[in-house]
Order: sequence, then C-alpha cells, then structure tokens
Amino acid sequence: MKRAVIACGRPGYRWVVLKGLVVDYVGVLTDADADQLYAFLRAARERGIKTALLSNAPGASDEAKQALDPFFDALVFSGEVGVAKPEREVYLLTAGLLDLPADRCVFVDDAAHNVRAAVAAGMAGVHHTSVEETLTELSALFAGDR
Repeated sequence: MKRAVIACGRPGYRWVVLKGLVVDYVGVLTDADADQLYAFLRAARERGIKTALLSNAPGASDEAKQALDPFFDALVFSGEVGVAKPEREVYLLTAGLLDLPADRCVFVDDAAHNVRAAVAAGMAGVHHTSVEETLTELSALFAGDR
C-alpha cells in the first residue's frame, strides 16, 4: 500500500491551527471512492473549515460549478485566473480567496510536484495516493478542530 506524504513546510515551521482545505479535482475528486472525500469536505465546512477547489482546468460550466458549490467556498480554475499550478501565486491567490494566510491551509493533489510547490508557498501538503490514505492524513491534520 502506498502511503500519502504530508509535508509541513520548511525547517523551523511553526505549528498553526489549520483552517483551510484546498483540493485538486482530476486525480483526487475523480477517484472511485471520491464520495468519501466529498463527505469529508461537507463535514469540514460544517465545522468552519474553509474549502477551495484548485484546478488547472481552463474553467467549468455553470452546471458543474453549481454541483461543486455545496462542497467549496471558492472555485479556482487556472484558465479563469491566469496562473496555474505549480506557480506560487496560484496557491497564495487561493488562500486569499478563503481569507486565510497560506500557512493555515492544507493542499491535496495527486501530483507530488504540485504538493511540493504548495508547501514552498507556505501550505501544508498531502500527496494523494488513495482516498483512504488521504482521509487518514486529513483526519490527523484537522483532528484538533472537532
């Protein structure tokens, strides 16, 4: 079994209460067991965690955005904002849309280089390898918030 990797920033990283969850779409929310991730997102929002979708897609239809709306406070599509993963600015922009500093956010992606870039921008990172592992990692990171 592959193990998800949590990266919590640079040496000397200070522990902060995480209040934001930023998730990629393709490769994460398209997995067969993604319904469990959607349930986690809904529950996180109910507990006051701010959530964002961050996708390198050019955009999405109004219908797709409406379907995602119950799970996210912000939807960020690279084609709409003009900056893409793994550029630092897209992580900072997304955190800003949640009214949070980057170091209060966790980023989840199936591409390790995108996770490393988010960590370099100040976020905690989870490299998604399976729904089960990602949920285990997210539950640990947000455990103090229940």
